[in-house]
Amino acid sequence: MKLIIQIPCYNEAETLEVALNHLPKHIDGIDTIEYLIINDGSKDNTVDVAKKWGVQHVVNFKQNKGLAKGFIAGLDGCLRCGADIIVNTDADDQYNGEDIEKIVRPILNGEADIVIGARPIDQTEHFSFIKKKLQHLGSWTVRKASHSDIPDAPSGFRAYSRDAAMRMNVVNDYTYTLETIVQAGREKIPMTSVPIRTNGELRPSRLFHSIWGYVKKSMLTIIRAYVMYKPLMAFTLISLPFTIIGLGIGIRFLCFMANGTSGGHIQSLILGCTLLIIGFLIFVMGLMADTIAANRKLLQDIQYHVKRIEYKKDDEDFDQEESVNGEIGA
Repeated sequence: MKLIIQIPCYNEAETLEVALNHLPKHIDGIDTIEYLIINDGSKDNTVDVAKKWGVQHVVNFKQNKGLAKGFIAGLDGCLRCGADIIVNTDADDQYNGEDIEKIVRPILNGEADIVIGARPIDQTEHFSFIKKKLQHLGSWTVRKASHSDIPDAPSGFRAYSRDAAMRMNVVNDYTYTLETIVQAGREKIPMTSVPIRTNGELRPSRLFHSIWGYVKKSMLTIIRAYVMYKPLMAFTLISLPFTIIGLGIGIRFLCFMANGTSGGHIQSLILGCTLLIIGFLIFVMGLMADTIAANRKLLQDIQYHVKRIEYKKDDEDFDQEESVNGEIGA
């Protein structure tokens, strides 16, 4: 059983060694623990720090591509290196490395394929009052969209089984945390959460520049993910206001017509018909989107089986190449 701990990095030379020093060297039930960093276009000596410490694998981006693309590239690199379990953590030592054993345990016990660490948000001192409330609101929204019970959706401290990692897809360029939960919940991938501890802040967060910018991007990510996985429901909800108001106006006109006083209400009839047409067209768009979503599920299933074939071959051949150069291009 091989565990690979991946760490996305962007100019993390000052904090990376601190985070690496806190990672476990042995976990009961795990035969091998290896480490991988995603160098997301760093301009400092992040890679040198990692290699000097003993990190075995490096995924390199020539320029910064963002957290979402880095996460998926990291999963790909870990799978190519033969990982049975993949843990994602941060280079700023936000999460307590000793808790990695806690988040891999449900996977080792066969209880889940995805485990997400739940931070003590209300007890985290460097979180402002507004950020704490927004974290709770965002997690509640994701729970509703994904039909899951994950209490800390934005947490990046998480573990994936090999099978779950091969099923992950991220289409937004912002962050993977919210979208992957919606995807896992909608596709019935076994998922759970365990409480974890956090460390003091070594540097400010780089994920967002303002609270409201974070809220806007997070809400767009959740809405987009929901529309992707439940398009017919989403478009039906959008069409309902137009349809209901149009029907109301139409019924009102029929009442006037029954009383012989419809002559001065032709404009409302036109408005009602227009709203009904808009509602119908939106619903038809939902039907088309639902058909596209069905095709996407087929493509994802094909992608999953292709990955199984590809990574099985790589598991046999890649380790020899990895011992030569220790670097994965991306």
